[in-house]
Amino acid sequence: MKKLLLLGAGFSRNWGGWLASEAFEYLLGCPEIVDNREVTHLLWKSRDAGGFEEVLAEIRRAWMRDNRKEQPNLEAIQAAIGRMFDDMNAGFFSLDRFEFQLAQPRMVSSALARFDAIFTLNQDLLLEHHYLPEGAASFSGNRWSGGCTPPGVRPTPSQARVHLSSFAKYDCVPDPAIFQVDSQTQPYFKLHGSSNWTERNGGPLMIMGANKVEDMKLFPLLMWYQQEFERYLMQEPESRLMVIGYSFRDAHINETIFRSVRESGLKLFIVDPAGADIAWQVNPTRKPFAIGASPSELEGIFQAAVIGASRRPLSQIFGSDQVEHAKVMRFIA
Repeated sequence: MKKLLLLGAGFSRNWGGWLASEAFEYLLGCPEIVDNREVTHLLWKSRDAGGFEEVLAEIRRAWMRDNRKEQPNLEAIQAAIGRMFDDMNAGFFSLDRFEFQLAQPRMVSSALARFDAIFTLNQDLLLEHHYLPEGAASFSGNRWSGGCTPPGVRPTPSQARVHLSSFAKYDCVPDPAIFQVDSQTQPYFKLHGSSNWTERNGGPLMIMGANKVEDMKLFPLLMWYQQEFERYLMQEPESRLMVIGYSFRDAHINETIFRSVRESGLKLFIVDPAGADIAWQVNPTRKPFAIGASPSELEGIFQAAVIGASRRPLSQIFGSDQVEHAKVMRFIA
């Protein structure tokens, strides 16, 4: 039985990371956006329909039709998003302490080291600085002697960020020669890329927006990561997936989870302010003023697979709340 972890933006939120709505508000104030009325209009238009990721996707589609006309818009939104990640990562790097208390059995790092693999949809560098690569080696006994690293990428020596751990200190590039998982290293799969990853041509290795499945095909590393996500979830019956801070809005991620529940008996534990109700909250037919509510596929999957949930923030679970901590850890014990 595999014990797996999937992280969304709500995970980083516990240390001050921005959710999509907060990212929208940040981008509105970026100089690149303030000076570009067209991109500002697109941000407002997409505020409740995909957010800034959909704006980026829409501008990319327009750029492919007319490079010259859309180049200023593409440069503006990419620069603003890059600035946003730089500021968010700087905040993470300046944290005095990642842990919420110092009793080792109840540290966040101690819990992270228990998982057979960590998958994340986040593109920030919170874990690169505070958990990779020393955390897994320190908290797993001899299991993860190689630490925790993103397989298939290697740091480049340029543009070093002083006093940071290796995978946050440098930009990273994909290396097909190391598209493999080391049994002594806890794998950390960034399914949508990372804010410090670049392609060999210098472009950012991140995917955003509504066309992630198509965009993923441009990056062999991310295609391999998606295959590994499916393999880990499917390879052993009744494996367990803890989901922290993911709102179940990415269809390709959901489909892998759904198939694993149906074919392999995957079980889920949800950590989210909405708890197990998240499936009902994201069902558009159950929104206020919606006519004719109907059960969603996600709701059915939750009823079949969820065997626990926590609505409390990680600062409580891994802080003073021993009762909730025991409940959460029972899922992966």
